[in-house]
Order: sequence, then C-alpha cells, then structure tokens
Amino acid sequence: MTVSVPSGEGVHARLIAGLAKSKSQFDADSLANLAREMSEAGRRREDPVREIMARLGDRWSPLILFILNTGAYRHAALRKVVAVLSSEQAISQRMLTLRLRALERDGLVDRVVEATAPPTVTYSLTPLGAELTAKLSTMVQWIKAHEDEIARARSAFKA
Repeated sequence: MTVSVPSGEGVHARLIAGLAKSKSQFDADSLANLAREMSEAGRRREDPVREIMARLGDRWSPLILFILNTGAYRHAALRKVVAVLSSEQAISQRMLTLRLRALERDGLVDRVVEATAPPTVTYSLTPLGAELTAKLSTMVQWIKAHEDEIARARSAFKA
C-alpha cells in the first residue's frame, strides 16, 4: 500500500506512514482527517471535548442531566431522585456536589442561591445543558433501538 501524506502534518504523517508498513488496513485520508479534527478539538485532558466526553461517561452526570431536564431541584430532593432512579440506589452528598459543580463549571447546570434563612440553593439546566441532554436522549434512543444487536454481539463475544 502506498500512502501519500500531506507535508507539514508532523507526528500524524509519521503515524500514518508507520501504519502503512504494518498489515493494518485503513483509509489514510480518513485517519489524517481524524487526527486533524482531534488536534482542532483539543487533545489535552482539560480541553472541553475530552472533559465533556469523560463527564458523559461517568456514573452520575448523565442521570443528573436527565433529572434536571424535568425541572429545578434543591440538593436534597435531587439526591433522593437520583437514589430512586439509579441502579446504585444512593449517591453520597459529596459525590452529588462534585458532579453538580463540574456540570455548573461547564455551563450545563445553573445554581441559584436565594438569600433566605437558611439560604435556598436550586439547581436547573442551562439552555446549553438542555441542548446536550436532548443529544443524550437521542443516543439513548439509538441504544434502545439496537439492544437486540448489542445482546447478540455480547453473546457471540462470550462464546
């Protein structure tokens, strides 16, 4: 296989050239485009693409987003709903606080503190969080639509 790699691609060009010598079969242009897209989106751990994808893969954040999509909640009420809806049946106060802070930092959750005695704190989705939750719902629908295929693949893998 002869691979032509655009000059100036640096490490990506060396990767593709090195892979071309292996017995792997891949589309060099697609791999080069993927490498370019990843570089543009960010490869550092703190880059939004990496952090948001990691957050969506954690145990609690997607569930918290789905719950907040139904309305605004105080911390204790949110913790109760998470406990009822999760398979773990409990989330520590600390873990919920950490997840909420991370989601708030990313602009997905809004935290409103009312100056009452004692102060009342309410959490809700921001428009950005609502948009992401809609995308997550689409992913969940895709998973549901392909449950049988996934189950068959898991059974075949075990065999």
